[in-house]
Amino acid sequence: MAIAKMKLVSISGDNEYLDDVLLRFVDLDCMHPEPASKFVDSVHGLTTLNDENPVSELLNHFYEIVEDMKLDVKEMKSRDKDYDVKKMQETLDTYYHRYSKALAVRKDLEKVIHENEDALVQVRNIESSDLNLDDLFECEYIKIRFGRLPLDSVEKLQYYRNHPFVFKSFNSDQTYSWCVYITTAKFEGDVDNIFSSLYFERIRIPEFVHGTPERAKEMLQEEIDSDVLQLAHVDEVMEAIKAECSDEFAYIKAELEFINHTYEARKYVVGLGERFSIIGFVAEDDIEKLKAIYADLKEVDIEVRPAHSDKRLSPPTKIKNGWFARPFSMFVEMYGVPEYGSFDPTPFVAITYSLLFGIMFGDLGQGAVLMLVGYLAYKWKGMRLGEIGVRIGIMSCIFGTIYGSVFGNETLLNPLYETLFHMEEKPIEIMTSEFIPILLIVSIIIGAVLMLISMVMNIILQWKNHNIGEMLFSHNGIAGLIFYGSLVGGAGLQLGLGINVFGNKLYILGLILVPLIVIFLKEALIHKLEHEKLFPNGFGAYFTESFFELFEICLSYVTNSISYLRVGGFVLSHAGMMMAVTLLMSMAGSGSLFVAILGNIFVMCLEGLIVGIQVLRLEFYEMFSRYFTGRGIAFNAMNN
Repeated sequence: MAIAKMKLVSISGDNEYLDDVLLRFVDLDCMHPEPASKFVDSVHGLTTLNDENPVSELLNHFYEIVEDMKLDVKEMKSRDKDYDVKKMQETLDTYYHRYSKALAVRKDLEKVIHENEDALVQVRNIESSDLNLDDLFECEYIKIRFGRLPLDSVEKLQYYRNHPFVFKSFNSDQTYSWCVYITTAKFEGDVDNIFSSLYFERIRIPEFVHGTPERAKEMLQEEIDSDVLQLAHVDEVMEAIKAECSDEFAYIKAELEFINHTYEARKYVVGLGERFSIIGFVAEDDIEKLKAIYADLKEVDIEVRPAHSDKRLSPPTKIKNGWFARPFSMFVEMYGVPEYGSFDPTPFVAITYSLLFGIMFGDLGQGAVLMLVGYLAYKWKGMRLGEIGVRIGIMSCIFGTIYGSVFGNETLLNPLYETLFHMEEKPIEIMTSEFIPILLIVSIIIGAVLMLISMVMNIILQWKNHNIGEMLFSHNGIAGLIFYGSLVGGAGLQLGLGINVFGNKLYILGLILVPLIVIFLKEALIHKLEHEKLFPNGFGAYFTESFFELFEICLSYVTNSISYLRVGGFVLSHAGMMMAVTLLMSMAGSGSLFVAILGNIFVMCLEGLIVGIQVLRLEFYEMFSRYFTGRGIAFNAMNN
């Protein structure tokens, strides 16, 4: 449960071995490479490799083809050094040409089927008549237009009553009126323009349709059925093409992505004339693993140096945590990355987050459900939040047992207490006037302890970073620890044991006023340690600025402490909501089971989410702000 110790590693060799090195370099999961630009700018004669990527355009073309074909390309691994870009291009184009032809046929068939279906609707509208369609369309002096007109446009036809046309509506649906209009050849253009302005959609009767409407309907249905069969055959052909190219496309994808990755990796290669070098950080435990990967390349040298041997580079942070703490690194990463050489707060976050969540959301039954849901979310979806759900669910179960709550039932565990502890009922009755003040005081105590621990962690961190001034004089350093600890300890002695230490002048002077003055003079004292002028801008400006800063610091001690009242508040909130669910169950009669299930789901979803957010807020604002900066560099392996 710490930050891995790093080593600065250089992989170098003659340029003729660069491709062999890169073929393995791109798969490394243990090395954090540094861009060549960091070295080239500071040393004359060094170069970066800017070779043109021969597959970038082809890879983009491949992605476009896969998207057009709606092809799910399976994943495979390929590391073929003797690749043939031209052959891969020809393979892609051949399959895509065949698929495109089939797709064009499919679109034409879909268009024809749609047109014939519309025509079939129109023919059905006139099938009761004895008209001969051949005679109708061979008329020399009149023009006939079948189609559909939006319903709101039908009403507008009254504005054109003086124009020479006849309009007949056969049928209507929710949107259109299926109709026909007839006009003379002389006024054909004028009338067509009128109906076009009204959004008339013409439906043409196909030329192969002849005879009566009844016969036309049969011919259209036969044509539609035939086209549907052809469409199914085209779909089979397209699926066959996709199946046929599946393996080859998988190989091409793997090879192109690998080649593309190797060329992208060249930005990490420093050119040294006829030699090259790749520089990066590797965890001390992975050094032998890296050497083994390149062991058969005798001409390639691997040089290992201390992490801080190159002042141009800052070592990255690679976090190693145990089973319980590992998923909580997600919360730490939201805030930032620990600096290399400091410490990883993830274990502390794991313990405090789980503890606070369990206290605020204590219920044996709901905790068990949270564990189950979290486990399934992690196993099925790989969600890190699911792993966290398992751990906080465990704590909810523990505190639920202490509270005696199982899905809001406050008496179900009484036999357990009687059997194991010889108690008549549960040890804690939350919703009583005697316990509520104790709960709120305990919440403040928990907050004060966590804040003091955060200060101690900051003191240790500042010592490791050689920030002596911050360690001694800051409000999160030794001065702040003495000041806040004395206030909290004095209040505890006063309330718990009746000992009034605040009446002791030495206690007030030595443990409260002196640390407060030290915090006020922090900047001046740091200047003194660094042999600089105490008040470079004058005492007046320093006094004004430091006075308001001290006021803000004192206010933050108070607000941060009071903020932990939310811990007790949510204990009461959870108990109150479950009391409401229990009351509704008693009123529901035979539907009490349904109310119980629905009520518990509502409480788990609503309050579980709110409690999770509130605990995270306590971590970030009340604890992280006192010891964690998050200015580190995340370890990013080449294969990420």
